[in-house]
Amino acid sequence: MGIVGAGQLARMSQPPAIALGVELRVLANSPDESAARVIVDTRIGNYRDLSDLQQFAEGCDVVTFDHEHVPTEHIRALTAAGHAVRPGADALVHAQDKAVMRERLTAIGVPCPAWARTPSAEDAERFAGEHGWPVVLKSVRGGYDGRGVWVCRTPDDIAEAFATGVELMAESFVPFERELAVLVARSPHGQGVSYPVVETVQENGICVEVLAPAPDLDPELAAQAQAIALKIADELGVTGLLAVEMFQTADGIVVNELAMRPHNSGHWTIEGAVTSQFEQHLRAVLDMPLGSPQLTAPVVVMVNLLGGDDPDLFKRYEHVLAHDPGIKLHFYGKEVRPGRKIGHVTALGTDLDEVRARARHAAVHLVTGEYT
Repeated sequence: MGIVGAGQLARMSQPPAIALGVELRVLANSPDESAARVIVDTRIGNYRDLSDLQQFAEGCDVVTFDHEHVPTEHIRALTAAGHAVRPGADALVHAQDKAVMRERLTAIGVPCPAWARTPSAEDAERFAGEHGWPVVLKSVRGGYDGRGVWVCRTPDDIAEAFATGVELMAESFVPFERELAVLVARSPHGQGVSYPVVETVQENGICVEVLAPAPDLDPELAAQAQAIALKIADELGVTGLLAVEMFQTADGIVVNELAMRPHNSGHWTIEGAVTSQFEQHLRAVLDMPLGSPQLTAPVVVMVNLLGGDDPDLFKRYEHVLAHDPGIKLHFYGKEVRPGRKIGHVTALGTDLDEVRARARHAAVHLVTGEYT
């Protein structure tokens, strides 16, 4: 299996690949990238260069992705050349282009915020006049972890967003109660499974914590959220994993974003589910029978490790491991920089408050040396 991209998602795919007897090849920008440090068959190249992609795909039984940034036309060219690419361009474009995503989701009846393409600041101001302030502007392509999103409360805010020069679209502001995520998998022959709905906690547009399952979520609403995610996967022809980020509002569920790959909201599954999201993605892309998505404990909490001012996390390693032998640590082999995702910790148990406190203690101490 070839994985375009060599970040932490490709890196965490290696252990289940070994267990399944699947050999991985990654396309990395440099040998210092996260997955390139642990996967022997690493090819150095540019995912924006079609010739590099074609050379990389030669000899692979299937090609998949660590990110959504490969040009759509290159994916089509690989498919036309006879390579199995999963997800394919027709599906992946919905995770690459937010306007295309909104058009399709609206057409198939998925609950979405009001939205419009806004080629100019004047168009965005008209949208705000029709749907109310604040208005959310998003870059049509690119953007993640809060980047490429502007919550605009005045025309000056809109002008500032358009001054960036990127193509923007507008969405109505959703007064949500909390953010949820559903991870589903779909294989080429149409088998689908859904993991339990989780709650994601965001700070400054970055996910800092995931609670599985989402606490105090009405079972009917949870089933509705899972059904929506499975419907999207089927209608869009997804092969592999699909992460559907949602808002829970007073009136129900509203879909926010899509990602077609393993996702930060699913890292808890490594220890917290019978089949991790990484194994599930391998199974789905290779058209193997899908694994069980069931929890291995009543409560699972994952906390992201965001780099701080001190790059030497390992001097605090022993305290965390000795303090709580049940904590699971994952580091991504990345240089520590303030705000950068460099790893995560996972705790399992029966009581949400207790499990959450354990995970937070480990994360805070590793990054800052402080105690919670």
